[in-house]
Amino acid sequence: MLIDVRDKTAFDYGNIPGSINVPLAELKGFLPELKGKKALVYCKRGEASAIAADEMRAAGVEADILEGGYMGWLMSETEKNDESKPTAQEIEESLRKKFHKSIFCKFTKAIREYELVKPGDNICVCISGGKDSMLMAKLFQELKRHNKFEFGIKFLIMDPGYSPENRKLIEKNANHLGIPAEYYESDIFDSVFNVEKSPCYLCARMRRGHLYSKAREMGCNKIALGHHYDDVIETILMGMLYGAQVQTMMPKLHSTNFEGMELIRPLYLVREADIKAWRDYNRLHFIQCACKFTDTCSSCDSDGQSESSRLEVKKLIAEMKKTNQYVESNIFNSVTNVNLSTVIAYKQHGRIYNFLEDYDKEQNASESI
Repeated sequence: MLIDVRDKTAFDYGNIPGSINVPLAELKGFLPELKGKKALVYCKRGEASAIAADEMRAAGVEADILEGGYMGWLMSETEKNDESKPTAQEIEESLRKKFHKSIFCKFTKAIREYELVKPGDNICVCISGGKDSMLMAKLFQELKRHNKFEFGIKFLIMDPGYSPENRKLIEKNANHLGIPAEYYESDIFDSVFNVEKSPCYLCARMRRGHLYSKAREMGCNKIALGHHYDDVIETILMGMLYGAQVQTMMPKLHSTNFEGMELIRPLYLVREADIKAWRDYNRLHFIQCACKFTDTCSSCDSDGQSESSRLEVKKLIAEMKKTNQYVESNIFNSVTNVNLSTVIAYKQHGRIYNFLEDYDKEQNASESI
């Protein structure tokens, strides 16, 4: 049995074909299933799988470790010269046909509905190396081929201190997909390495600042990030459950520190499941976490929430969906159907408005009528 002991988020992001997911924290309960079987265990690089293999052997299970882990397998896969893999042209064709409705139409709908791209814009498409930003780059290339007005696009891959294997994989994917990206090196990872409190939050803020600065230098007025629909609904729930506030991830934002610059999120209406389907259909492999210091990190949240919190919210939404198929769209629509008459207080432009301010006025107005 080929067993992946990473968390479910990491496994869903990318795994070795034929493997099953048994997170390290759940391994003890799975051991009876392994009686009399041989197990080959892997994690991201080998650390967690070593612990898992020891537990299995202690329980009488014959277990070996996959040398190099998932990253080792992934790098060996990228080295293969497989002529049967889809070309950049075939991958583009999949966006025009198989994934036209589920991905491209939702991409263009977000651009129209939220006015993300306007005539004369110069957009810096920021690529982290993951599935979302790589897909976004291809979608922008496709949009440019059919654009109804003139706008510019440039592709930027910022290297905040990637491990050599991550950098190599990003370069290979960009070349294979035909994305003419400019690379920009920084030392952000080293700068936050010794920060104890919220290093991921600081890292995300620093990366965004570098992106704004570099994009402006490239002559752009907007940066495009690859957050998708699922990121939005998870952020809504995380704000309520962990931040005690009702807020959402906006489709676009004016920069407060870089005058004239704007952030846009063109994948705002695209579902993560459809992004994964596009990736798997085209047999693509992308990095999951760019951070070279952690083995368990799945993504760095710009809102400062831990990955464990985001994973809990993912599980919560999946559980609720079992009894309510509309739960995801209901969460998304809840921030577009806000009834201020039933809200105790809300904040706008730094000021807090309380329902008591107009409570008696509304009563007097109704009595006069």
